[in-house]
Amino acid sequence: MSVLDAPHFHDEAAAYAYVEARVWPNGRTCPHCGAVDESGKALQGKRDRIGLYKCYACRKPFTVKIGTIFEASHIPLHVWLQAMFLMASSKKGISSHQLHRTLGITLKSAWFLSHRIREAMAIGYVRPDGQMGGPGKVVEADETVIGPNPTKDSRVRRKYPGKHSRAHLVPIYSLVERGGEVRSFHVRDVSTATLTGIMQDQVNEKTYIMTDEATAYRPVKRMFLAHSSVNHSRGEYVREAVHTNTVENFFSIFKRGLFGTYQHMSQKHLARYLAEFDFRYNNRKGLGIEDVERADNIVKAAPGKRLTYRIPRKRNGKAVVVPPPAL
Repeated sequence: MSVLDAPHFHDEAAAYAYVEARVWPNGRTCPHCGAVDESGKALQGKRDRIGLYKCYACRKPFTVKIGTIFEASHIPLHVWLQAMFLMASSKKGISSHQLHRTLGITLKSAWFLSHRIREAMAIGYVRPDGQMGGPGKVVEADETVIGPNPTKDSRVRRKYPGKHSRAHLVPIYSLVERGGEVRSFHVRDVSTATLTGIMQDQVNEKTYIMTDEATAYRPVKRMFLAHSSVNHSRGEYVREAVHTNTVENFFSIFKRGLFGTYQHMSQKHLARYLAEFDFRYNNRKGLGIEDVERADNIVKAAPGKRLTYRIPRKRNGKAVVVPPPAL
């Protein structure tokens, strides 16, 4: 029997019950006033509406979708769960075109749905689980760039000649704890201030740091318990336990997803794509998390993460709609 044969992937009532069990593990909670288990089924006309409740405390109706990534979506909830499972189980991601064909929804809906799911996958810059590393732990740090390679594409060399040959490349910075999690960031530059600033904020000071020979990491040995590096320019990649192969392995998975699945990632949405790959790495099989549990973790993270297609703002007392800002 396939996992996708489960009732919540095909029946709307079963999908609501499935999501409610994960979003409300401690009892049905009203999103308007926060009252727990003070609500009952709400009737609309002559028929019950699936998943609709009325709060006895504030007298307002609600569903499990309010205040989550599902809010105001016309896509059936069981289709949402199918999309979550597909994104959770695809190591290198799944494109909006593939979701559009597989789920039978429009391409625009598939694109927006996938970004809302990535929003649920995102933990954010300030992590609730605290800093990485600690005594006896090793954290690897490295940066990479994405974009057309001028050394391999003559068209890029003509478009970006001389000193501008790397101006179009987008830098990404990742921290990986060996045997643990990864945290990735879309950064404006790879200067010492930027990289060490993120490292100090995200990594415990009693951690053993490993990097390459980049000059940006020179102050690291004064900030943490210990610091070792490998010199890639001299062909050194491993020196006993000193290497950055773990973080480079993460970069290889991310770039296979970029080039093989998504083809292109705009800088405006790059942070969400990084959150997607971070989430799958941090919920990987090596940590004992399989596809079903990984998809469940997305559902559990859905509350409190609204994402609208455009951000409404007020101008001169009137509501206007403007495109979302760059992340």
